[in-house]
Amino acid sequence: MHHRHKSIPNCASSDPNNPIPSEPKTAVTPFSDISAQMRTHLSTSSSPRSSGESLDTVTDDTSDSDTPPSTPPNESQGVEEITDGMAVLARAATSPQARKRRASTTYASNSEEIRRLLGDGTGTKFLQKYCCGEGCCMMEVLPSHSEDAGVPKPDNAAFRFLNLNLEGLGVDTELTRTVDLPEQNVSFGPLRRESIHQKFPDEIEHDHDEASVNVYPPEYMKPHPPYSIFNAPVYGARELTKPGAEKRTYHFDIDVTDYPEEGGVDFKVGGAVGICPPNDPAMVEDVMDQLGVPRFQRDKPVRLFTKAGRWPTIWGDEEARELVTTRREILTWTVDVTSTPPTKKLFRVLAEFASDAYEKKILTYLCSAQGQAAFCDLRTGPHITVQQLLQAFPSSKPPLEALCGVLTQLMPRFYSLSNDPHVSSAREGLAGRRLIEMAVTIHETVAHSDGKRTGVGSGFLERVAHKFIKAEQEAEEIADKLGYHVVPGVAGRKLNLQVPMFRGLMANPLSKEFASDGPMVLIGAGVGMAPFRGFILNRLKNANCANKIWLIQGIRDSMLDEIYRGELGDHESEIKKVVQSRAQEAPPVAHGQPDTEPQPGDDSATSAKKEERKQNKVAKYVQDEVRLQADIVWFVINALDGRLFVCGSTKGMGEGVESALVDVAMDKGNLDYETARQFWKDKQDAGQYIAETW
Repeated sequence: MHHRHKSIPNCASSDPNNPIPSEPKTAVTPFSDISAQMRTHLSTSSSPRSSGESLDTVTDDTSDSDTPPSTPPNESQGVEEITDGMAVLARAATSPQARKRRASTTYASNSEEIRRLLGDGTGTKFLQKYCCGEGCCMMEVLPSHSEDAGVPKPDNAAFRFLNLNLEGLGVDTELTRTVDLPEQNVSFGPLRRESIHQKFPDEIEHDHDEASVNVYPPEYMKPHPPYSIFNAPVYGARELTKPGAEKRTYHFDIDVTDYPEEGGVDFKVGGAVGICPPNDPAMVEDVMDQLGVPRFQRDKPVRLFTKAGRWPTIWGDEEARELVTTRREILTWTVDVTSTPPTKKLFRVLAEFASDAYEKKILTYLCSAQGQAAFCDLRTGPHITVQQLLQAFPSSKPPLEALCGVLTQLMPRFYSLSNDPHVSSAREGLAGRRLIEMAVTIHETVAHSDGKRTGVGSGFLERVAHKFIKAEQEAEEIADKLGYHVVPGVAGRKLNLQVPMFRGLMANPLSKEFASDGPMVLIGAGVGMAPFRGFILNRLKNANCANKIWLIQGIRDSMLDEIYRGELGDHESEIKKVVQSRAQEAPPVAHGQPDTEPQPGDDSATSAKKEERKQNKVAKYVQDEVRLQADIVWFVINALDGRLFVCGSTKGMGEGVESALVDVAMDKGNLDYETARQFWKDKQDAGQYIAETW
């Protein structure tokens, strides 16, 4: 990776000439206290304004994360022995102050390579795509046809949204190397009531009506055997962001008082829980409509047979299965119809059951050698769902059994706890209830219909939050009219809303390396700072250590989406620094500078003024603050029991912070680039530098 070094600024909280780690005497320095000269330096040396500014630089532009951190399968609860990196510093301090080395990257060494890279000018866009793994997409491209010779296209919004390049595809075009029709691994069979009592006794008490299926996941999923999914009651829900925020974030209080004991494993500060979200009921209903599933069959119990594999369990053994389910239950809980890009096997199944000859031709083209480029574009372009494909090719109505065999398993979504479970359990008024808390940012993508499509997990949780909040608002309105007081949360809890979840993995990096003593730097953007709330509450509960914990929180707009403001204890103002990434107007011009405000009717002057204001907008990112707080970072990471945590999206924020940390090590420790990278690698191996990014 090519690293473009940015020197850390010389200010009260960042002295590049002092390599000795020393405990800071003051709290995090507010950005407003930094000199105008320093603000100018940050504006001119900050991240590139666009990813296309340079091919050989790494952009530091941050983007808040909306996807929760995944939890690794490592269950080890031990903390690795922390090592000291001062030996590296000692060697560097005794060596001559040579010029710091930079890594280099060669993209092309001759004109032919440059032409191949850029092609017709869209080479940079090509580089941004990822390979689908199916081979070269241009090996058997079709010759161009006239417009009249092309295959007639379906006339609907869903198909137009696919934006398929069908140039050269004619009705009589010969297609080769089409993928084989997958062997059907799933089948349904009839079920008599006597069979349930004799062969499936566990299903006697299992309700298969629509209302029950939409709330309770099937027993056979078992994501953490031998325990089933626990339907945890929602104790509280509220929106953390304000109207106008670019991304909506919700807070949830989940009641786990009755959660079964699991061999001594407990909920832990910094840990994560697995949420098993159902697909949107409206989407499930529409898919069954598109497939032509009769309404009397949708909720009728059937026998499900599989020949091999784990499906429809989550992490079960790979074996043949026979179990009781319904078609609605299968589509609601066990198949991912929205999150994963379509595969050639899916297109092959859709083509097999398409009654329209033109639709069949297009679908077959997408799983052939000639359609490889179009297939790659489809997978790397706007998000495509199974629901949309069925709407785009309405004549294709495969049996649900055939469709299930080519779809992926609907997997749990992991969310970090935003509290210390022991602190929340001690809250006033809980009456012995035990709560865990989490924050969820809603993930949205463009949809072919009006509006946007939400992610499976965040969309489910937002629907739950809306029901809870609406009940609370209605209760407050009635109380205002009648003149009595409403206890917050009571109206929402009466709905008996539930979240299917499991504790399972409590050993994600944030939880594993958390310690209740020693200095900490916590760096998070968007919902990535949520687990740090639990860290801070735990620290302040056990000791007055506010002078040994620092939080750098990246947001877009402090007025709209600064989550958990005022909820980090009495010392919040001392330990927290908020960094806004939304562009803001630059400071006003100095006194005496002539005003160039355009006169009315002067279009050219007006345009020039708008352009000037556009140029004067500046942006501030988390990685900039890391460089500004280099003294704190250097002190904490070199303390024997110090830890530095980073939580947020890898692209943008994670990469930018990593680059800034390398800059801190290079300037504070007088290290070259490779040694600085190794320094942070050693700290990561020692459990002092913990990055949970996604």
